Amino acid sequence: MYDNLLANVPTDLWIGGKWRKASDNARFDVIDPATEKKIASVASATVDDAKAAVDAASDAFEAWGAKKPRERGEILRKAYELTMRDAERLAKLITLENGKALSDSRGEVAYAAEFFRWNAEEAVRNLGQVSRAPSSGARILVQHKPAGIAVLVTPWNFPAAMATRKIAPALAAGCTVVLKPASDTPLTMLALMPILEEAGVPAGVVNVIPSRSSGKVVSAMLHDPRVRVVSFTGSTEVGRKLLREAADNVVKPAMELGGNAPFLVFEDADIDAAIDGAMIAKMRNMGEACTAANRFYVHEKVHDEFAKKLTAKMNALKMGNGLDDGVALGPLVNAEGRDKVMSLVDDAVKKGAKVLTGGKVPDGPGFFYPATVLTNVPDSAAMLNDEIFGPVAAIQSFKSEDEAIKRANDTEYGLVAYLYTKDMNRGMRVSEKLDFGMIGLNRGLVSDPAAPFGGMKQSGIGREGGHEGMMEFLETQYVSLNW
Repeated sequence: MYDNLLANVPTDLWIGGKWRKASDNARFDVIDPATEKKIASVASATVDDAKAAVDAASDAFEAWGAKKPRERGEILRKAYELTMRDAERLAKLITLENGKALSDSRGEVAYAAEFFRWNAEEAVRNLGQVSRAPSSGARILVQHKPAGIAVLVTPWNFPAAMATRKIAPALAAGCTVVLKPASDTPLTMLALMPILEEAGVPAGVVNVIPSRSSGKVVSAMLHDPRVRVVSFTGSTEVGRKLLREAADNVVKPAMELGGNAPFLVFEDADIDAAIDGAMIAKMRNMGEACTAANRFYVHEKVHDEFAKKLTAKMNALKMGNGLDDGVALGPLVNAEGRDKVMSLVDDAVKKGAKVLTGGKVPDGPGFFYPATVLTNVPDSAAMLNDEIFGPVAAIQSFKSEDEAIKRANDTEYGLVAYLYTKDMNRGMRVSEKLDFGMIGLNRGLVSDPAAPFGGMKQSGIGREGGHEGMMEFLETQYVSLNW
């Protein structure tokens, strides 16, 4: 079933515009999470390969940075068009290596392509300013220059979108990049390289090096003085390690880290709208997202209605191989992820949580876990403090607005929060009191290439998307002069 889909997917390293084996010829297997079968063998980059990729990026940097902004923008626009041309093939490849339902994968490809289109327009909006110093009378000229070579480290949950969200603004800014994709899902990114080449991206501007020696490979690049930016999406734990590594050479960090998103439903909310929003916030990508709703706080007056309707919606999801028709819930990405979800649910149940649906691992191959709803979840349950990263909704009730805000903010994370209310005064008041970088107010989806995506506290540093996304790859230079 895989032969046609994988026939033209490259599996080597992409360095300097050429495919090459790893320097020690090492490779690693990619597994279909729906069947647990091997689908491909991919080259595993070494430290020497990482150095070669930085060399290629360095060689390409001056010419790429010197291109007129419009020229870079036109190449990114072409990349958008070609990605959409190949959207169905890329979506099936994402489902094959990641497990998510094909409908989710199609949405991801469109989202991923939009970063090319958005940044094609941002490339020509690298604006500076001129002013006059109040005291000296000298002119202050401010401009933004490409920072240099950027190392991009991406996760497995959105193998296309998390990469284009970094590549596109970096290229728009005039930087060259070396990307290290997640080992669980390297194929999608490798498949995108011929598309970028066809779009006109010069050799060496984008380099892709999958590796099972991620720590050593990324560390070697961060200690190369030519590398000036590191952009990482992943867990807070790994982000802390990379920040320590980046500190040695004072490499500029852009970190999109973990989340523990609260979902607040007030007594005046449109419950049906809140359920629709909850299904998006919780079940997009099967809950394997840093933006996934993790903790549901529902006012006691509407708690039972919300729980009943959410359970009905979750029960209606068809689970199976993401490539099959009608499937809305595919497998989790690997056994480790599935086992973590199972452990968190078992922990909550032992401590008194009530299972309304799901909660049991099905028989057969594949890393499946059913859509699960829990109520009466105690404060001591581990899932309230840890990212579930799976299709599990943990519901608690609350009595007052102040209580809901306090409990929502009671986490080291601050990526995204969701709230539903018909009272917009309350909506804005609560939004301002929530310590999160993004708020979904009567919306279950906040991700948008035109918006600054990022968090507070332990959820990261910097922003991706919007105009801010390109600024992460630029350095501000001030020139003092008189005329």
